[in-house]
Amino acid sequence: MIAEPKRPMLANNSILERYRCPEIFARLELPARYQPGQGYFRFGSDVLAYGRTSMGHSSASSGSEAFDALSNSSADRTPIALPFDPSEVAGNLRFERYAANGAGSRWKAIQRKIYYGIRPLLGVNVRKHLQRRALRAWRDIPFPQWPVDRTVDKMFEKILSFSMKAHGVTKVPFIWFWPDGQQSCAVMTHDVEELAGVHLCKQLMDMNDAHGIKSAFQLIPEKRYVLPAGFREELRRRGFEVNVHDLNHDGHLFEDEAEFQRRARKINGHVKEYEAKGFRAGMLYRNLDWMQSLSVSYDMTVPNVGHLDPQRGGCCTIFPYFAGDLLEIPLTTIQDYSLLHVLHDCTTEIWKTQLEIITQHHGLASFNVHPDYINSREARDLYERLLTLIAEYRSEGKLFVALPGEVDRWWRDRSRMVLVEDGDRWKIEGPQSERAQVAFACADGEVLRYEFPTAESCISYA
Repeated sequence: MIAEPKRPMLANNSILERYRCPEIFARLELPARYQPGQGYFRFGSDVLAYGRTSMGHSSASSGSEAFDALSNSSADRTPIALPFDPSEVAGNLRFERYAANGAGSRWKAIQRKIYYGIRPLLGVNVRKHLQRRALRAWRDIPFPQWPVDRTVDKMFEKILSFSMKAHGVTKVPFIWFWPDGQQSCAVMTHDVEELAGVHLCKQLMDMNDAHGIKSAFQLIPEKRYVLPAGFREELRRRGFEVNVHDLNHDGHLFEDEAEFQRRARKINGHVKEYEAKGFRAGMLYRNLDWMQSLSVSYDMTVPNVGHLDPQRGGCCTIFPYFAGDLLEIPLTTIQDYSLLHVLHDCTTEIWKTQLEIITQHHGLASFNVHPDYINSREARDLYERLLTLIAEYRSEGKLFVALPGEVDRWWRDRSRMVLVEDGDRWKIEGPQSERAQVAFACADGEVLRYEFPTAESCISYA
């Protein structure tokens, strides 16, 4: 009789990256063998995952009934046993591999070539009509879940709850997500698409400064416009951030890998010239595997839910995450253009709903408002109301506002921090550890909640 291969038992890197908790709670027993192929499967009623399982009952469609892997997960011993690898599933979702990097959901290639060939000649009114037609079925897309998708985050929460149950504990220490015990984070960004947008940047900076909200401006380095002398220096002098936005914003950056690599070399030259740390691709077209060639520290191209973008998909998380050496700072809220010109919505209600969900779960609320489209009183009033909304959440202690570069530095430093026992307490060691906070993940039935330590909660684990 042939012995069943031994199932690997090791600390799961994706869980350690997420929580920075004691390694014992990230140890999992994973399948030694997987069934051929991959697809959608459930992990409980509220998590629709994508990847391989040892059971072979995954579905090819997100809209059909999918096998529930929870029934084959065991928390009656340590380490817990799962029929899938959480790191692989998280990678599939964060890299959008469930959508083949979005290729199947983009407009047809010939339509794209025609559209982007004539786009410079089209006014906003014509463009928004064509885009509304192309995106008209967006409400029927079942996955990711609009308006905020937390699939990756809920999967990690469920696994940590399982691990706590297996170890017979009700709380686990970890390094809190944000510096100084802040509850959640917000970043404001501006993609500058045309010369008219360049001329409106000062007005946006004045509006932002009136609310104490600094932001990052992404500038197109080739063909679209010539920046006034000292423009980048003025942005930085006023405390704003400068990043690179695509190469020439023609919609063709990711059509061919060889062409992308050629353009990437030029982009990297502009990154050096701009002294930039961050990048965002035009129209949010993306391929995270290819983008490893960019010499930037962070990217801001991947949406949480991409229903209203030319490339559908979404990373299904409200937290930054590492894609190789690149930190992805996902776009977790609707863009102003989609709100105004695709949905014809001049209210902050969608932003408010997204902000409430994100802050409730301690994530990152990232916004992208284009100077080019804040060119009317109605649009400026909408942006003013958004700034007021963010400032209100900040004053209530629900979030802090940071520049993307600050998020990048914090998330990298946090990834190098470790929890160590100090008598009957825990302390944090590593870069910026003086700003880090020990927190506890607490099992509350099937719900995972977080709290900061009290004298009673300072416990240790062997």
